[in-house]
Amino acid sequence: MPQTPHVERHFTAGESVRDVVIGMSDGLTVPFALAAGLSGAVASAGIVVTAGLAEVAAGSIAMGLGGYLAARSDAEHYASELAREEREIRDVPEVEATEVSDILVGFGVAPADAQTVVAAMRRAPDKWRDFMMRFELGLEAPDPRRALRSALTIAASYVVGGLIPLVPYMLSTTVRSALPISIGVTVAALAVFGFVKGRFTGAGAVRSAVQTTLIGGIAAAVAFLIARAVG
Repeated sequence: MPQTPHVERHFTAGESVRDVVIGMSDGLTVPFALAAGLSGAVASAGIVVTAGLAEVAAGSIAMGLGGYLAARSDAEHYASELAREEREIRDVPEVEATEVSDILVGFGVAPADAQTVVAAMRRAPDKWRDFMMRFELGLEAPDPRRALRSALTIAASYVVGGLIPLVPYMLSTTVRSALPISIGVTVAALAVFGFVKGRFTGAGAVRSAVQTTLIGGIAAAVAFLIARAVG
């Protein structure tokens, strides 16, 4: 009797989605708040666009640099812990062997079977080290291209998000007519962004759309009120 092959589908782009979320969410809210705040102080839409584009450029660079430094920090931390585990396996192997046994027993492996695994690991120090990194420290080997990719993804997402609330000002000559359109476009973009994010992560598209819209809307509203108060 023919059987349908079992195919497991797991979401494996969590880091990339996180970078897009970071860049897009900030890009949608910060330039919008700036544009909305300036709308109460200037009459020319061109001034709002100029200031908004300057903020998008500066914000994307700052956000991208932050993402790069964070990823580099993770890689340096992993390398440091990797070297430490290698020293401990070389200098205090009995202590490390006991830690491996304790970890395995904690997962329900019988002590006798755990000792068999420990003996096998002693013959493969690299595998032993990788086991300790994963199951003792909870660290995964970082992608060496992660830092640059993270920086570019966050920066690009910030630019895309930042341009959305500015488009109405680019197409209008007065800030009074552009502001309500910018609000509507930004709220709609937050909802669509949240929906797509939910579909990718499996967290529930509608729920993610509502959460993203509410959180982004509140953040934008608070930033807008601060900008108007300062202005």
